[in-house]
Amino acid sequence: MTVANWCIAAACLLPMVVAMTSKVASVTSNDRYDNTDPRDWAGRQAGWMKRAIAAQHNGFEALPLFIAAVILAQQAHANQDRIDILAMSFVLIRVTYSIIYISNLATMRTVVWFAGIIVSLAILAQS
Repeated sequence: MTVANWCIAAACLLPMVVAMTSKVASVTSNDRYDNTDPRDWAGRQAGWMKRAIAAQHNGFEALPLFIAAVILAQQAHANQDRIDILAMSFVLIRVTYSIIYISNLATMRTVVWFAGIIVSLAILAQS
């Protein structure tokens, strides 16, 4: 498996890890995570916990372009080292994005989001 393929796996797991932060933190709150009605629980959240859930959603939204770009670039036999570097950059950007989103830094979040899209498009351009 290539580094880029491992990055796809990491990018797929990252949104779930981000959402898990709010679920674990709820153990010490009055409104504990309710696995029998997770959407209702998520709808009641505020502050950083609400933003963590939103970051999870955005992480899932970013996946199709990234996954398609990696697969198409590899199928086109583009330079694998370049694909790997760009894929690692994407994962790092998404980790940074999630931290910034949870931290409520809206303008910075948008800049980092654009960086992620640009990296995905750069991978796609390799094909």
